[in-house]
Amino acid sequence: MTRTILAVDDSASMRQMVGFTLRRAGYQVVEAIDGVEALEFARGNAVDLVLTDVNMPRMDGITLVRELRQLSPYKFVPMLVLTTEAGPEKKLQGKQAGATGWLVKPFNPEKLLATIARVL
Repeated sequence: MTRTILAVDDSASMRQMVGFTLRRAGYQVVEAIDGVEALEFARGNAVDLVLTDVNMPRMDGITLVRELRQLSPYKFVPMLVLTTEAGPEKKLQGKQAGATGWLVKPFNPEKLLATIARVL
């Protein structure tokens, strides 16, 4: 069974790199340009994992995680944050919102895939 990952990032090049890495590993990838688009998709579709940036227009990743956790199908879906933000305060905000894990850009493809495999 192919697992589906919702990848959320306002950077087209980052979505492309993440998507390439995940597809090459056998995952199906749905991309969203920000939290608003991701939340709209999530309201009508199920995914196995959410991978989101923090700093995005319209809705940031921490707000997205918090909003997704309010939807019953997403209560226990793993949600990873992939961002340039490395400060303990931001990580704490992510954890309090319901993030499963935190990865810092630039990402190592092997580490990203290992982390995804561990939480799935």
